[in-house]
Amino acid sequence: MSSSRTWAATLAAAALAAGCGFHLRGDVAYPFESIFINSPQPQPIVTELRRNLAGSSSTKLVDAPKDATVTLDITNVVDDKSVLTLSTGGRVSEYALTKRVSFILRDKEGHDWLPPGEIVIRRSYTFNESEVLAREHEETRTLKEMQTDAVQQIIRRLQSARKPLA
Repeated sequence: MSSSRTWAATLAAAALAAGCGFHLRGDVAYPFESIFINSPQPQPIVTELRRNLAGSSSTKLVDAPKDATVTLDITNVVDDKSVLTLSTGGRVSEYALTKRVSFILRDKEGHDWLPPGEIVIRRSYTFNESEVLAREHEETRTLKEMQTDAVQQIIRRLQSARKPLA
């Protein structure tokens, strides 16, 4: 009796998920066959971007711009930290973190597949001097999450890229 209830509950959950339009992300389709990612200096965001592109599509990552249909130039990556609020005693009580990623997608001939873009992500976190190590860990984790968010936004923009008219 118990196994039939479990089976019925599983079947009902599957029907509900299918009925709401839920589906797993499959392969991502890009309008180009191969891509080269260019960055003036080694960046952790480029490593994560390469990993995501390699694992989510049939688009080839190449090692030279001459072999690629398009080149993604990561022109600037900036992490910034600023004071957001102060306590009544003049001590920092909240910080604001900002990540800016500038990029452009071009083909071999120099035509833009996407206009120059910039992704800006902001997060804030509270600070307490008695919890310095915990807050440093929280800041590091938040910056990593911001990087992952930026990579996902770049991937979505790459999906919307279009071949320029000649």
